[in-house]
Amino acid sequence: MNPNTKQPIQETLDLLRSATRNTPYDGKLFLVGGLIRDQLLGIPYTNDLDIVLEGDAPALALCLHKKGVALHYPVTYPRFGTAMVHVGERGTEGSMVELVSARSESYQPDSRKPDVQNGTLKQDAFRRDFTLNTLMENLHTGERLDLTGRGYDDLKSGTIRTPLEPRITFFDDPLRMLRAVRFAARFSFTIEVETYQAIQQEAQRLAPPAISHERIRDEFVKILKLPGTSARRGLEALLELRLLEQFLPEMLPMVGCTQGSWHRWDVWAHTLTALEFLPDDAPLETRLALLWHDIGKPPTRSEESGHIRFFGHPKVGADSVRSIMNRLKFPNDEIRDVTALVNLHMRPGDYRSEWTDATVRRFIRDCHPRLEQLFTLVECDRAATNIPPEEAANLPELRARIIEQNALTNVALITSPLNGNEIMEILGVGRGVELKYAKEFLTNEVIEGRLGERDTESAVERLREWWRVQSS
Repeated sequence: MNPNTKQPIQETLDLLRSATRNTPYDGKLFLVGGLIRDQLLGIPYTNDLDIVLEGDAPALALCLHKKGVALHYPVTYPRFGTAMVHVGERGTEGSMVELVSARSESYQPDSRKPDVQNGTLKQDAFRRDFTLNTLMENLHTGERLDLTGRGYDDLKSGTIRTPLEPRITFFDDPLRMLRAVRFAARFSFTIEVETYQAIQQEAQRLAPPAISHERIRDEFVKILKLPGTSARRGLEALLELRLLEQFLPEMLPMVGCTQGSWHRWDVWAHTLTALEFLPDDAPLETRLALLWHDIGKPPTRSEESGHIRFFGHPKVGADSVRSIMNRLKFPNDEIRDVTALVNLHMRPGDYRSEWTDATVRRFIRDCHPRLEQLFTLVECDRAATNIPPEEAANLPELRARIIEQNALTNVALITSPLNGNEIMEILGVGRGVELKYAKEFLTNEVIEGRLGERDTESAVERLREWWRVQSS
């Protein structure tokens, strides 16, 4: 094994070898897939393992559990001949291990559930997605197998190729077309010509409900989580291969939507360029918001006297993003955060040194708790434009003023000096819009600096005066 193997994986492999040595499984277990691929590429790999055997994988899982190697009772899928076990010693991180019975599969045209038959290691290799993922290594002897005869060569040449005729591989699971794009983008590999053409011709097979929204979302997110330049390559390939239109048709109008003024590129190219400036550790919400920050531009584009405008595009974009993310079954908290960032992405650019402290405080409250993500988005957006320095908002100054205001008080927590019960008693109202507006008025007085956060006496006077005006 590679001496740079992550410690939890090495410990897991040692445990598996020890537990299966001098048993019927000795010399019959083969590591397969990502671990072998990434080892040969000399890159970091995840703490997950895949093991294939010509035998009963669920039975192996139960054996490992009885020997105390599996930390929990295994999850088995007898119909598919697979099992998941969490292998490790008590008190250690351990590794997730998928055990697979070597098999062959066949699919009916109207079903995504395969008919599964026990098979040989070679049959199992050919049912997999790409040749670079078919390499195997004997757990006990270290012997490596290239049963398709192409795995090593394709890995060395940087080629994405299906083990079988491409249309058969993609018919079995159309999601593999997205995986081809991800691997090509991640490793800077080239999709082999026949495989590339098959994806273009079969792209429509990806469209839901043939493949679930959740599976498409998860694979798309993996592409977007790649470093900026790799993510750009992935998105460009999704467009060229007609895959993007199958699950994100709202993005197509971005292509060719010219912007003029400070923009060198259309909305599509500008967005891809902005993504290249993202920090590698940027959270998913920031990545999605940057990807879609200008999705509202095509439907709001207008021209007047030679000037191109996009009035209201943040709000239109946020509405579109909400629809997209709901369709792709994103979690509610991610939908909330991404739509908020898209809706707010123009706000930092409006900053001017003339802003009052109250305006800065209002900005903080409106953008809390997404300020850092918003600044990251705006900085990437700006890096992909040609804004003259004298026209650009002074973001470092805005950051400094935010720090200054938060040093005086936690701006995001500013609220009315009077609580709801006190307001209702003073005004003689119940719960409803009157209470809401009254509390907002007092909170705004604090933000504006006309009222202290704990000045309840002045708050009562100002509330009564405001109420008299509202009631007149």
